[in-house]
Amino acid sequence: MTADAAPLSFQRHLTETPAPTKTRERILTDPGFGRHFTDHMVAVDWSSDRGWHDARLQPYGPLEMSPASAVLHYGQEVFEGLKAYRHADGSIWTFRPEQNAARLQRSARRLALPELSTADFLESLRVLVSADAAWVPSGAERSLYLRPFIIANETFIGVRPARVAAYYAIASPAGFSFDEGVKPVSIWVSTEFSRAGRGGTGAAKSGGNYAASLLPQQEAQRNGCAQVLFADAETGTRVDEVGSMNIFFLTRENSLVTPAASGSILEGITRDSVIQLARDRGLRVDERDVLISELCDGLAGGEITEIFATGTAGVITPIAQVKSREGTWGRVDAAVGPVTRELRDELTGIQHGHRADRYGWMWRLDE
Repeated sequence: MTADAAPLSFQRHLTETPAPTKTRERILTDPGFGRHFTDHMVAVDWSSDRGWHDARLQPYGPLEMSPASAVLHYGQEVFEGLKAYRHADGSIWTFRPEQNAARLQRSARRLALPELSTADFLESLRVLVSADAAWVPSGAERSLYLRPFIIANETFIGVRPARVAAYYAIASPAGFSFDEGVKPVSIWVSTEFSRAGRGGTGAAKSGGNYAASLLPQQEAQRNGCAQVLFADAETGTRVDEVGSMNIFFLTRENSLVTPAASGSILEGITRDSVIQLARDRGLRVDERDVLISELCDGLAGGEITEIFATGTAGVITPIAQVKSREGTWGRVDAAVGPVTRELRDELTGIQHGHRADRYGWMWRLDE
């Protein structure tokens, strides 16, 4: 199930019917998030006897699979999310893709799927973006969202790891991931539902985790909140994640606190980057258990001065208010905190090429 040593050679099969230039340009003026897709996709097949094979770039389109495909019945699926950015000189870059490759491998291992090598993962992105470079938008908060994923597509109904799988990568031009744009949002504390438990798949980026979050997300929206704050499954008292994002709290003593990655929390690449930026700014960063009561009391008493969530889609999303059945903390009209804004400006500045990449985080895709 480990990644093959021999590098893959990608065959290129370009579409004969690309989107008209005017259609593409219209989409890029207001792409939204996850609504439109580029002309091509990457596909690589895998089987237990051949390993990874038949790597190819092909026209974007529907997948043909049997109704008995294992992924449809047992949820053997993992995915990643990262972005391609057009810099001022027209070059195209992505952010820490080797970390996405490593996390996809960890996720695949947890879901008993084959692991794609880092080199092949990076090459798949380069091949896709090279073909669809015209779809990479320019400007603030604009990017090309890349979605690599692995599915079990063996025609078989039975509870065992699939012996046939496939890797795909698709791309979608992106603007803001939230309708509100970059402004503080409210979050709802879920006391009935949990996102993941100890020993489960919480640290893997798998679709089932997100499916389980949709019902409590609806509850959050009914209560006027953009996202749901999950508590741990074990005690229901500790902060876990915000929807599909990691969460941070800034204290009055300029300490940045975030729940420790203890196996049930996805180890976010944006999370790791924010921790590095914060420490280099002289902030103390504490990765530890955070009680929900500590959060609420801290907001009520002024000990917690800023809250934000991190993830690929929203980068850094400021949080204004925490709501639950027990009460409301914070102000719905709160402004973006200064530390939140500074960290976001620095991180997006690196990604979009406006600030120096002193960490070597950016990787060029169009060479």
